[in-house]
Formats: sequence, C-alpha cells, structure tokens
Amino acid sequence: MRVSRLLLVTLRDVPAEAEITSHQLLLRGGFIRRVGPGVYAYLPLMWRVLQKITAIVRQEMDLAGAQETLLPQLHPAELWKRSGRWQGYTAGEGIMFHLEDRQGRQLGLGPTHEEVITSLAGELLRSYKQLPVNLYQIQTKFRDEIRPRFGLMRGREFIMKDAYSFHADEADLKLTYARMDTAYRRIFERCGLDAVPVDADSGAIGGAASQEFMVTADAGEDLILISDDGQYSANQEKAVSIPPDPVPLDPGEDSVVSTPALSTIDALCREHGWHPSQLVKVLLLVARLEDGSDQPVLVSLRGDQELNTVKLVNAITRLQEQGVLDCRPISPEDLRKQNLPSIPFGFIGPDLGEGVLEGATTWRRHFLRLRDRTASELEHFICGANQIDQHRINTSWTALNKAALPEDPALTLDLRNAKTNEACVHNPAAHLQEKRGIEVGHIFQLGRKYSEAMESGFTNESGSNEPFWMGCYGIGISRLAQAAVEQHHDQAGICWPTAIAPFTVLVVVANIKDVTQANLGEQLYNHLIEAGVDALLDDRPERAGVKFKDADLIGIPWRVVVGRDAAEGIVELVCRADHSVRKLPHDDALGSLLSMLRP
Repeated sequence: MRVSRLLLVTLRDVPAEAEITSHQLLLRGGFIRRVGPGVYAYLPLMWRVLQKITAIVRQEMDLAGAQETLLPQLHPAELWKRSGRWQGYTAGEGIMFHLEDRQGRQLGLGPTHEEVITSLAGELLRSYKQLPVNLYQIQTKFRDEIRPRFGLMRGREFIMKDAYSFHADEADLKLTYARMDTAYRRIFERCGLDAVPVDADSGAIGGAASQEFMVTADAGEDLILISDDGQYSANQEKAVSIPPDPVPLDPGEDSVVSTPALSTIDALCREHGWHPSQLVKVLLLVARLEDGSDQPVLVSLRGDQELNTVKLVNAITRLQEQGVLDCRPISPEDLRKQNLPSIPFGFIGPDLGEGVLEGATTWRRHFLRLRDRTASELEHFICGANQIDQHRINTSWTALNKAALPEDPALTLDLRNAKTNEACVHNPAAHLQEKRGIEVGHIFQLGRKYSEAMESGFTNESGSNEPFWMGCYGIGISRLAQAAVEQHHDQAGICWPTAIAPFTVLVVVANIKDVTQANLGEQLYNHLIEAGVDALLDDRPERAGVKFKDADLIGIPWRVVVGRDAAEGIVELVCRADHSVRKLPHDDALGSLLSMLRP
C-alpha cells in the first residue's frame, strides 16, 4: 500500500472529546472517527489492526476446539423473558437497545448471546453423544451505555468474540474452561499485551466462577489488586483480604452519650479521640428486585471499611433468589414519598426497629439486615443510638435488640472493599498492591443457570433429560486494539506490537522528487512485498519532517528511511519501539529486517 492512496488524515491537535491517551492517538492517527456518542467508524488503518487481532483469535479458538458460527444481532424478547433477563436489561438503566417491529413484537439488539445460543443448543444438541460443543462468533455487539466514553473502551457499538460451550457434566465444563484460559493467555501474549488474569465477579452474566483478563494501564477503569508474591489477583469487586485489627475500645459501661451535630465517622473521631475501627456504621439502602418490589436493606459495617456494592448486590440476589435491578442509598426524599417518619441519618444503630417502615406505600415493611464480618467480629463498639445527636458506646451485639438482629449466619458476609497493603487470605505474609486495568477478556463457568431457565437440555446415558452445563468466553476485539495503544505509546505516538500493527514496515522516501531516492524506495518496497512483508510506502510529496511525524504517530514497528545517502545505497533502519537507528547498506537493511520478521 502507498500512503498517497491510503485514506490517512492525521491531526496535530488533540480532539476535545478525547480524555485518555489511547483515544487521542487513535483519533489523531486517523484510525477511527466519531460518528455519534459511543459510535465510531473504523478507518482503514484500524480495520487492518482489527483484522490481525481477529486472525489471532480465530487461530487460537480453532486450536482450542471451538467452531465458528454467526448468530443474529436481532433478538426476540421472548428468549430474554424465558431467561428472566428482559426486564433487567431493558428497564430503567438497562443496557439493551430494544424496539418494536411493525407487528408490535418486542425485539432487542444483542449485547450478549446466552439466550440465543442456549435456545439453539436445546433444539440441536439432543444427546450426550453430541457433547461437548464449543461455538464462537466474532461480530458487532450493542449496549446502550449511559455514559459512553474513552473511545472504543466504552462504546455503544463494538466488536466482540464470544464463545459458548455445552457439556454433559461439570467436570467437562472445567476442562474446557481451563483450555480457554490457556487460549486467552496465548491470544494476549501473541497480540503483544501484558494481560493479568484476575478473579472477577460474574455480574449480570451470572455463573459459578469467572476470570477477567486485564491489560495493566494507568487509564484503566478497573482497580485490580495483586499480591506481592504473585499468587493472587482479583478485580476489586471480587477481591478478599485480611483487614487490619481494630483498635481496642477502652473498657466502660454500655451507655448513651450526647454527640450534637457529630453525624460522620470523621467528626466523631476528631471530637472524642475514637478510632474509626471502634465504630459500627449503618447504611440504609433500597434494592429494586426483578419482581418489581422494593426491599429496604440495612448494612452494618466497621467504621474504617468501605461498602463493596457489587458484593452487596450479589448477597441480596442470593438471599432474595432473584436479580437486583438497582440498589441505592435511602434519602429523606424517599421517606417523604413513602409517607414514612424521618430517620435519624448519621445516628442510626444496627438495631433500628422495623417500625420506621410501617405504613410504607410500596416498599416491603421489613429490613433485610446484613453485617460485614469486620463489624460482626467487634466485641464492643460505638454505634448510633437511633436518636438525633446520640450514640451508644461500649455496646455489643448481645446487648442490642436480638429481635432486630437475627443470628442467621447467612446474614454475616464479606461486604467490604479489600484495600492495598492489606494482608492476603492465601498468605498473611503477602500484601495486596493496586493497579489499574482495562478488561479485554472474561471467561465464565455459567453452570446451569441459562439451560435451566430456558429448559434446554439433552438426553443423558440413562435416557433422562437434564440441562446442559455451560461456559461463556468473551474478548473485546475493538477494546483490545485500543488497550494495546494505551499500553504501547510514547510522547510521539503509538508503538504498535508487530503482530497487530496495521503494517509491519514503513518505507519513507524523504524527498520523492529526488529520482535516486524514489527509485531506491520503490525497490525496497517491492522486495518487501515479494517477501510477504506487510509494507507501506510513504510516497507523498510532503516535507520529510511531516512524514517522520506521521510515521511516529501511526506507530508502524519498523521504518526504512531513504534519504540523502541513497546515492551511496545507504538507508536508515529505525525501530519505532526504542527509536534506535542504524545506517546500513540497503541490502543489509533488507536482510536484517527479513531475518527479524521471519517466524
């Protein structure tokens, strides 16, 4: 390809819409162009990158025993209603684009394909003799992101590889899960990415176990915690740790003290010399459940800890045996709408009575009471006294109203955020360290969640019908491309890993009007093409400085510069990654390049 014929429009200024480096460089380098919020056109350079990533993914999926297919992007609502996810994905802040056809039938644009593939499997895979089966596709997905941002990182339309496996038993599912784990590690390694596998929450997809693959980068949206011994890594939504011991509370009588206007942990500790770990803070929330009901939730947490909302939602889901559409703090405005009396926010204790919910218009009239283990393990503590400007000191769980605090162990859970520098559960001598990460892949052991919900199954060896065991495996193809830029760039532009670069070698003719330079550039370019190298020739009638700036910006791994020394047959061989420059006879430069690029 010749640059003079390539659709290449580079920008010198940083576009106002671009917040992170990778987004800026892809726009400036002419790789993508914004069409609307969260919607981008992949221009020729980016499409070449995506094709190379896709080729690597296909090779590894095929080696792992998966079969490629292509599923519809338009999904009948009935499939999603059978799985129980239609309401959650379309109501309120749901992420599914949905519409009605001219006959009034509801449809959705696929954000994911569990429902479609599970329905098909139930029709096509009738016997255990046909199992296991692993099917994958590479196609565009649609998600109605509330706040699309960061270019291809969080868009409304994106390219994804998703695979789904079907098994006769859990042991076979685990074998394929492990095989896909290996395939994913190879994919990211071949793409030139430093990707960290981390334990992860299964989120709206569900399932028994899952693992994310994170590209470490300062601009990552996710916080990941990695042990300093290298044996544990997890997304913060899933991470566990050993919290620091609480500061012991001085002995004293269980009593109520006046704390006027001291409604925060910080204010209480400043005024009285207490430590946050000596307090139990109480959070009131309301969870909107899939059946449309609103469940008030009371959470007790040690004062120095932070609530992990994902762990909370997962706990509510398990206990209520249905999905949670939304979970948010209760506000005074909520109480007014429910015609409920005011609650002494900032002074609430774990024993807040059910009476405050009596007369609620739509909420359930009892609390789901949950305790984080850090709070449960406190023998004596300070907490709100359920009266404005009053707290209890030196109280205990036994002393509080047992009727309001049932001893069901299921209600004492891990609900806190693990933090950096905390000791690890697997090895207390190791400690957690924080990194930012960009999720580029996620694998799940779905179990029987979807096959049971959709009544999709097979006939086993004994002739009985049972639901499939399923796995799900996703890679964000377009996101991976931008993540590569976030991890591989410098002040001058992108430094593409060779395997996924739009071109491998860029031949730059410094002065195309110089016949000697032009002829040598053509000669080198043709030799590279004949050798099967993906080469690009910059034959534009531009100044050399413009060409060099564009070359650095678009990040082709190798550059051969044909300049003033062309008459002597000398060229410059430039490595984009480290800016190293070697002046060589053109035959030596060509030989060196072909030797380095040879598989």
